[in-house]
Parts: sequence; structure tokens; C-alpha cells
Amino acid sequence: MSSSSDIRMVDVGGKPVTKRLAVARGKVSMQAKTLSLLKKGKLPKGDVLAAARVAGIMAAKETHRLIPLCHPLLIEDVGVEFSIDDKASAMEITAMVKGSGKTGFEMEALTAVAICGLTIYDMCKTVDRTLRLDNIRLVKKSGGKSGTISLE
Repeated sequence: MSSSSDIRMVDVGGKPVTKRLAVARGKVSMQAKTLSLLKKGKLPKGDVLAAARVAGIMAAKETHRLIPLCHPLLIEDVGVEFSIDDKASAMEITAMVKGSGKTGFEMEALTAVAICGLTIYDMCKTVDRTLRLDNIRLVKKSGGKSGTISLE
């Protein structure tokens, strides 16, 4: 049985600094009526996507404070994009995080997507009890020893 004393941050001191990038995606599914209100900017709490974008950027920058063993990283850019999937009645979220460092930005991109999704959820929940945050995943990473990995 392991104990909490087995938990430790990985030592990245000997690794070289390289340009790195991570891209993550997820989606928030909702009723068609809710998606229509979101697109028209008619939800009670205001501009959902503007709030979600800012929340995602802030989350990426604070990941090391949220995930216990993540290193604080020098982020050079965070991008958050949304695409509407009318057929699935969902908002797709894509977050890109890049910078130079000794370790990757995967957790920052994943955290950005999760917090964007939670912000959308929070701002839509008063009109829709069926909201669902789904399929948060890493879709691409580059830099470091493993090079570029595209998962989609």
C-alpha cells in the first residue's frame, strides 16, 4: 500500500527548454432551445462565450495552483475557440496553450477546456437542467523528447 509520502513532483531540472504546444477539446451538450438562446446572446447571465473564454484563459494560467503536482509554466499564449454543433445541440470547446519550458502544457490546455465548459454550464443551467460536459481530451501536443503527437 502506498502512502502520501510517495507523492512527489517530477524533477524536470535536467531537461532542455523547448517550444511546446498542447491542444485540448471538449463539449457542452444542451437542449436545442438553450443553444439557440446562447447563439442569440439571450441567456440571463449575459455573454456566455466571452465569459467562458476569459475563464479558460485564467484557468490555464492557474493550473499549477489547481493540480497539486503540476509545475508552474511560462505560458506564452492561450487561445480558446468555440464551434457550434447544431446537429448534436452542443458547443465544442478547443483550447491551445503554448510556451517554452522543460515540461508540456497538456494539463493547462485540459484545464482551460474544463473551466470553459463549467462556465458555459453555470451560465446556462437556469434554463436547462439537461446540460452535460463531455469528452474532454488532449488532441495534440508538440515539443520535448516525444516530438509531435496528434491524437485526432
